[in-house]
Order: sequence, then structure tokens, then C-alpha cells
Amino acid sequence: MGKRIISQNRGRGGPTYRAPSHKYKAELKHPGTVGETVSGIVIDIEHDPARHAPIAKIQLDGSQKKMFMLITEGMGIDDKVVWGPGAPIKNGDTPTLACVPVGAYVCNVEARPNDGGKFIRASGVQAQVIGKDIGRVGIRMPSGKDKWFNEDCRATIGIVAGGGRGEKPFVTAGKKYHKMKSQAQKWPRSKAVCMNVIDHPFGGGGHQHVGRPKSCARGTSPGRKVGHIASRRTGRK
Repeated sequence: MGKRIISQNRGRGGPTYRAPSHKYKAELKHPGTVGETVSGIVIDIEHDPARHAPIAKIQLDGSQKKMFMLITEGMGIDDKVVWGPGAPIKNGDTPTLACVPVGAYVCNVEARPNDGGKFIRASGVQAQVIGKDIGRVGIRMPSGKDKWFNEDCRATIGIVAGGGRGEKPFVTAGKKYHKMKSQAQKWPRSKAVCMNVIDHPFGGGGHQHVGRPKSCARGTSPGRKVGHIASRRTGRK
């Protein structure tokens, strides 16, 4: 009897495909609420298994509470950080978009006011404020697309730290294994044509070749739903 193909096995779930969230340090959100100004001091910079960008541990002013935040390039220990309408326009601070001047670079932008930050959080990415209108602010995303946000949404000034991580080679298979493990991705993965005929529709044969049309219908059964699913067109243009 053959085994399930990866898409079937992933749908079933299990430890192989489950993210190790028990190792993640914190959910990184902007503190405070809309209209409230919060400040703190960076007391440490740490690694988070959940992401490739470094994170900072913050001691909030006026309380014993500590929290983690996504930091920008140039931030260091003992730097002061501020969130809210009263935040200055400097690297690492998080004012509302209404206060950010046109042309400034921002990251960790809220999708809607007070959601804690949803967009532009990967290491080394940035977006640019391109214009303002009544009640909304336009931002050019890292993809090049222009997107409009509520002016009460908060955004961090600067570029997310950890840029250039993709330029460093893994060198060893063990490092690649641990990286993929932290993201709940199965690795290493074998080509379908390498498999036996009972393990994948593309497996088997005297040499490595698909041996059948790679297009399949949208309603194909899970064990056969591989290749170009519901392809609009096939063949050479």
C-alpha cells in the first residue's frame, strides 16, 4: 500500500506540519490604544525562533511590565521608544500615520487602528508614505503596490532589522533543517518523479519522467490532485 502524498498528509495534520509555537517568545504588537502615548526603554536585543528579524525587550515606563517589539535598523540597548500620537518622528518610534511626513520610511503598519501591527514585518523590508487624503494615508508597499490606511493606524519609523539574511548561505544541511523546522515546513522534500509508482502519481518508470498529463481538474481526488491544478492553458506559447 502506498503512502499519502504530502498535500494529503499536511491536511491530516500532525507534529511534522505543526509550527513549534511553544518556542515562540511573544506576539509582537504595539502597546496602548488609539490616542494613548506609551514609552519604554530597550533593555535587550534577542533572537526569536518565530522570525528572522531580531526583537527587542522593552521595559515600559511607569510599570514593571516588559514586552517585546520588532526593532528597526540602528536601534540599540538603552534607546527610548515611544508609541502613539505623541511619538517623535525618529527611527524606532511608532506615531500614527497622520503624524508621519510624506516620504518617510515605515514598517510594522496596522491594518486598522489598534490591531497591533500587521503589514511590513519581515526582516529588511520597508514601505514609504506617498500621500495623504482626508482621514487616510497612502503607503507604497514593498511589493510596489499602493495601499491606503486609516490615519489613526500606527506605524514604526525605519526599516525592519535583519536585512540581507537571504544573502548568507546555509552551508550545512543541519542549519537548513532547523530553519524549516521553526516554520513548520517539511524538509527535505523529494521530487515526485523520484518516488515509486505507489507513492505518487508521477512516480515509477524506467527513468525519471512524469509519464502522464500534468494538468488535472479542480475536483480531482486528493491523492491525484498534483501538477497544474485547473490550468488555464498548457503547452508552449
